[in-house]
Amino acid sequence: MFNKIKNKRIVILGSSSFIGKAIAAKFYDIKKNLILISRKQIDFEKKKSTSKLKKILKKNDIVIFVAAIAPVKNIEMLNKNLIIAENIIKSLETVKLSHLIYISSDAVYSDSKKKINENSETTPTSLHGFMHLIRENLLKNLDCIKTFIRPTLVYGNNDPHDGYGPNKFARCAQAKKEIIIFGKGEEKRDHIYVEDVANIVFLSILRKIPGVINAVSGELISFLEIAKILCKIYPQIKIKSKKRNGPMPHNGYRAFNNKLLKKKFPSLYLTNLQDWLLQKKIYKKL
Repeated sequence: MFNKIKNKRIVILGSSSFIGKAIAAKFYDIKKNLILISRKQIDFEKKKSTSKLKKILKKNDIVIFVAAIAPVKNIEMLNKNLIIAENIIKSLETVKLSHLIYISSDAVYSDSKKKINENSETTPTSLHGFMHLIRENLLKNLDCIKTFIRPTLVYGNNDPHDGYGPNKFARCAQAKKEIIIFGKGEEKRDHIYVEDVANIVFLSILRKIPGVINAVSGELISFLEIAKILCKIYPQIKIKSKKRNGPMPHNGYRAFNNKLLKKKFPSLYLTNLQDWLLQKKIYKKL
């Protein structure tokens, strides 16, 4: 499989991020043509980053754009992310790329009681979703194959965000701390394993897949169910309910139809969250 891209240069922008690291690991076998760019190498908030990236990029490069300050919680963060995009795009416009992969977010979609697919309405209800949608629209003008991958809630080892959900709950269980859920933990959400996202990126490049692809499992599970699974593994752990400060995100329901994902990549294996949680050994790296 690597033979098709072994002579291609792959440039990852945001390589030290949670998802960026997982993607980089997929291309380890072509390390000599793998260019990893983190904030330490180039700070894309600064104007001089444009000239730095221009010097690195070459014709027919494959660029994976992961770099972002996330999640976006305020206008200042929104503006910084748009500056990052502007500086990167100025560089990308100067070279004829082979393929651009942009790691977006399912937050671009409107809330819906129906299952969301790639053609669903994109009216974001958050600044985070708004940011990604603007970036996608700006990147559409690039003259190359473009793939916009929109992951839902991502879980896995070494997640630095410690966000509400599987990663945080698992860390609490390991540390013998109670798991705190908001309200009754009744929200039903889709979750995607970080290595599955990396596999989708890899296959998109291998098969030169253009357009939008939702990186989703197609399965729903509530936060209470996640906590209960962990309590079976760690019987001494208790679940504690905390009063919500506001309404449930997405009205407590965020379901996805992943038919397109299965059609594009019929051999793709998607990790089941419950199976992952039940493998205690995984927690050693959390």
